[in-house]
Amino acid sequence: MKTKKTKTFDCVEMKRRIQADLMAEYESRKDQFSSFADFIHKTAASDFKIRAFQEKVSQAAQQASSKRKTSNMKSA
Repeated sequence: MKTKKTKTFDCVEMKRRIQADLMAEYESRKDQFSSFADFIHKTAASDFKIRAFQEKVSQAAQQASSKRKTSNMKSA
């Protein structure tokens, strides 16, 4: 008989906590931004880890696009 694993963390709780932290930071600095979206974009743009992740996503998308073009050319 299988036993259930005990969850070590709650993803939903973590997401809500992070969102609450972001909103609190925004509220304390909202005079520096035109909107919450502007705050998120500028905060992300200044974060090294987020920029590195975005670069990896961009590279993967370019590779996938290149593979699709090559595949389409072969089948034509």
